[in-house]
Amino acid sequence: MNSLEKNIKPYSKAIVKLLKGSVERNATVWEDIVYYQLEIQEYVSQIGLELIVKKNEGFAFLKQFEDSEGNTLGLVTRRQIGFETSIVLVVLRQILEEFDSNPTQFQVFEKFISDAEIKEEVELFLPEKFNRVKFLKELDGYIKKIVELGYLSEVNKKDNETKYQIKRIIKEKVTLDVLKEFKLKLQDYVESI
Repeated sequence: MNSLEKNIKPYSKAIVKLLKGSVERNATVWEDIVYYQLEIQEYVSQIGLELIVKKNEGFAFLKQFEDSEGNTLGLVTRRQIGFETSIVLVVLRQILEEFDSNPTQFQVFEKFISDAEIKEEVELFLPEKFNRVKFLKELDGYIKKIVELGYLSEVNKKDNETKYQIKRIIKEKVTLDVLKEFKLKLQDYVESI
């Protein structure tokens, strides 16, 4: 018996997946995450991580523990995403919130949106004084960045239209408080120009 076989646990693949990013309920390791939740938490806590499982939302992820001053062990590096990308994230989060609040949508769990719909929603969100032309010209790049961050996933591409699924992990990263705060900051920014 080699060292891998001797040291592997039934939830090892789940931990590896979680270390790479969020895991959704359709993943092959989802049942392992749910079943071995306590064992996984015990394991990852040794390296300063906390397992967050949102069964109702259908995803799980690892979050870094923070000390009283907000410091972490630094296992996961924090990335600055830029103001424009933040605007698109906030719009997507708002769209998901409206989708979840719509009582006629209760049978549907996933929210899909096209790049044209994203552009339309972003245009409605932007204040008049904001540099719309430049922003909309570079919007595809901001969407691509959000896909890389794991908040959107490309579902299909047909002709000149791309369909995306808004990932529910966005609700953890862009909370309602963050949403409200960002709208106030955006308003302050627009008033300053």
